[in-house]
Amino acid sequence: MTSSLHRRSVVADTHNDLLMAVSARPPERWAAFFRERWLPQLKEGGVRLQVLPVFIDDPYRPEGALRRTLRMIECAHVIAEGNAGDVRLCTDAAGVDAALDDGLIALVLAMESMPGLDASVELIPTLHRLGVRIASIAHWGRTPLADGSGEDATGSGLTSHGVAALREMERLGMIFDVSHLGASGVAHVLELATRPVMATHSSARALRDHHRNLTDEQLRGVAATGGVICVNFFAGFLTEHEHEATLDHLLDHIEHVAGVAGIDHVGLGPDFIREVMADVMPPCEEVSYGVDVLAAVPGLEGPSGLPMVTEGLLGRGLPEKDVQKIIGGNVHRFLTGTLG
Repeated sequence: MTSSLHRRSVVADTHNDLLMAVSARPPERWAAFFRERWLPQLKEGGVRLQVLPVFIDDPYRPEGALRRTLRMIECAHVIAEGNAGDVRLCTDAAGVDAALDDGLIALVLAMESMPGLDASVELIPTLHRLGVRIASIAHWGRTPLADGSGEDATGSGLTSHGVAALREMERLGMIFDVSHLGASGVAHVLELATRPVMATHSSARALRDHHRNLTDEQLRGVAATGGVICVNFFAGFLTEHEHEATLDHLLDHIEHVAGVAGIDHVGLGPDFIREVMADVMPPCEEVSYGVDVLAAVPGLEGPSGLPMVTEGLLGRGLPEKDVQKIIGGNVHRFLTGTLG
């Protein structure tokens, strides 16, 4: 049965911004709020391996970015300590496998861009000491390290500080994330990288021509490093008609990435943001990156809907072993093979 396959698989989500919502509460509520609001959804969705990005929203940049970064990292530690019977914050391959063997959800900390550091590459080891194991160096716009995909017209690669950041991450064994990086920056990283890189939440540009998606050449490039591309569930990245997005649009992107990059190089990076935005944004404020960030594939507004993806892939005739790779097996293998 589909549900049986899903439940006995390692389901991995490489991008859920839940730390934004949890850290918005008073610190004494962090562990309990996660337990009450998010843990049931993760369990219902069968999530066994969850990457937690630290994303710093515009109102905190630049003055409050570092303080906000540290608050969210501390929040992740408090979540893990306060829910030790359900989750564990992992910093290496052995830790991930031990958590899974113990029946816990393995949490891995990531940075989505690094506005709290700017050009201070010497502070990347500090993030590493605090448990961060995955990081990107840009979001939509320009940073001291690189241009985000929203600035593709500049044709800019990594700055000298960006190159230094890549080298420092490789030295530390941190995973470089190309999601959000501008096209020339992705090419630059693929030219310089000596370790596998990943895209934590990017879909296929061949199916939806949006700058946040990856071209076939980029998909092949990430795969050539030994990396994995985790497909974003954002409706606006799946189809131009975002309010008409369906599960089939998502499955098309997953199958396309698998067909171009290889079945061993595709995963899931849902970027569940609808509930987070409702939690942290004032009702009168709109956030737009050229897509409606609240538009979602029906049933996939949050992690509890993830079994739909397994069912959909099986319904398309994919072998069970390939479905297990896509829904988390590839990410599990990649992380345990790449993290120290």
